[in-house]
Amino acid sequence: MTSLSLPISIDDLLRGRSVEWERIEYKRGWNPENILHSICAFANDFHNLGGGYIIVGVEEKDGRPVLPPRELIPTKLMRFKRKY
Repeated sequence: MTSLSLPISIDDLLRGRSVEWERIEYKRGWNPENILHSICAFANDFHNLGGGYIIVGVEEKDGRPVLPPRELIPTKLMRFKRKY
C-alpha cells in the first residue's frame, strides 16, 4: 500500500488551525453514501475554496471534532474497499 502525504498535518485538521471549518467534514464511521455526498459537495466548490478534507473515524458535535478519534476497524474498511 502506498502512503500519500497530506499538505497539512492530521493534527492541524483536527484542531482547525490551517483550514477553514467549511472545508473539513468529520465522519464518525465509514458510510459510503454519506461520504460520497461530502465528496460531491467539495467538488462543486461554489466558493472556490479548493475542495476540502473528510476525516473518517472522528465524530463531530456542532461542527467540531469530538476527540479522541474513534478506532476504525481495518477489516471493515477492506470489506467496503472491495465492495466499492
